[in-house]
Amino acid sequence: MTIELIFATSFVVGLTGAMMPGPLLTLTVAESARHGFRAGPLLVLGHGILEAALIVALTAGLAAVLVRAEVTAAIAVIGGAFLIWMGYSIARDALRGRVQLAVAAGGNPGAAAGTAAVPALPRLVGLGIATSLSNPYFTLWWATIGLGYITLSLERGPAGLTAFFTGHILADLAWYSLVAAAVAGSGRFLTPRIYRGILAVCGSFLVTLGGYFIWSGLVRNLWLG
Repeated sequence: MTIELIFATSFVVGLTGAMMPGPLLTLTVAESARHGFRAGPLLVLGHGILEAALIVALTAGLAAVLVRAEVTAAIAVIGGAFLIWMGYSIARDALRGRVQLAVAAGGNPGAAAGTAAVPALPRLVGLGIATSLSNPYFTLWWATIGLGYITLSLERGPAGLTAFFTGHILADLAWYSLVAAAVAGSGRFLTPRIYRGILAVCGSFLVTLGGYFIWSGLVRNLWLG
């Protein structure tokens, strides 16, 4: 993959993962109702600090192992299979209306945001870290898809890894900022139908990318290695 493609696909994959309902999304809705738009980016800051530390830990101890063809192939196949499963599940649930984004609950969050005091940065950043750690899906994602992307990115060296992390964290920032803005604006900017449509498209993309991961692991690293 080129640097540009690593960045672009990392952004889409990160966006899809961020969009799925979970603890951080719930916290973003709650804190944005209390503190307004700025709660979203501050929570993502905490989330990003944790992810950056995790990437450093993975690459510092595993970089020498990850460049081996058989290890790269195994990670790519496992990550690709999980990616296909996750993408299919996301698209299926979105098309069947099983996922909802209840941004309008609790009255008019925009009014609350307008009167709230400036949020304490350390508190919201800390909540972003703690909430991410409490989510089992977070660990599963990094142990499979995330590790596969790190391996793939390392083929381009530090620039590839930087492109991967930048695309990933910008996806988180874009989504949770959008959610925070929707909550602060009483949910007028993101309807359930649009939300499910975006998820369906992203889920289909994940299935395709998962197939590429498996092809990359088997064909490029083993059969053609």
